[in-house]
Amino acid sequence: MNDRRSFTVENGGDRLDKYLATQICSHSRARVQQLIEDGLVKVDGKVARSSAKLGVGNLVEVIIPQARTSRLEPQAIPLEVVFEDPHIVVVDKPAGLTVHPAPGNLDSTLANAVLAHSPEIEGVGGEKRPGIVHRLDKDTSGLIVVAKTSASHESLSWQFANRKVTKIYHALVHGSPIEAEAIIDAPIGRDRGDRQRMAIVSTGRNAITRYKILQSIGAYSLLEIRPQTGRTHQIRVHLASVGYPVVGDQKYGRITTTLKRHFLHATALEFIHPVTKELLKFRSELPHDLAAFLQEISITDE
Repeated sequence: MNDRRSFTVENGGDRLDKYLATQICSHSRARVQQLIEDGLVKVDGKVARSSAKLGVGNLVEVIIPQARTSRLEPQAIPLEVVFEDPHIVVVDKPAGLTVHPAPGNLDSTLANAVLAHSPEIEGVGGEKRPGIVHRLDKDTSGLIVVAKTSASHESLSWQFANRKVTKIYHALVHGSPIEAEAIIDAPIGRDRGDRQRMAIVSTGRNAITRYKILQSIGAYSLLEIRPQTGRTHQIRVHLASVGYPVVGDQKYGRITTTLKRHFLHATALEFIHPVTKELLKFRSELPHDLAAFLQEISITDE
């Protein structure tokens, strides 16, 4: 059955697509724009455009079609499950595993693996990304939560969108930051010269990253990273932009012969359980390859 919702505008001035994206947090602005383009959104009883400006008192009605079943193929890829209940599953993702299908990675993703592990996730949140509410880069390891129901997907999506989730990463970088703790506040968008890369651009989306030095090891520094926003490649772009690229980052830093991927690990994740409302806290230790590299450079520095 289709999901029908209505909203009465309390503060005018916003575009229709922007307004709806804030009201329906489980859907991206692009998805909202598609709903509008498909004629599934009305303002005061009339089909409207995405750019329509809303006024106080306008009645916005939207029809969200029932999620179609996922066309993804369930694949029995081993998963390290940290926590699971009928509503969510928390996974410790290994490096090398893409989160969801994308050009160049059409299968063998975390989404395929979770679909095989929990078939009930099929269709939750969309066809191509069942249950996915946030992502990690392919070569970033660590904690990721997946929603198993539509209600959980909506709750978790709202928490991520409204910065209610605590995400902590460990990153090893080249160099030693002058400040022991700092905030990098710089907008991120597509690199105008290479669409496969992200960059600091004035027209990009706001992005904020907090970091502090945990340990200085010779020519390297181990940092604790707390991103306040969730832009594509945010941590890697921000650290490279201030002169401290992540070790092993071939896209934004330097190739490291003894480390086959970038040194970035999602070590902690905290959020409110979508049903019990309990504060959940999870932690993941550095995987073997990163721990071994850290030990290697520590011995060299002695």
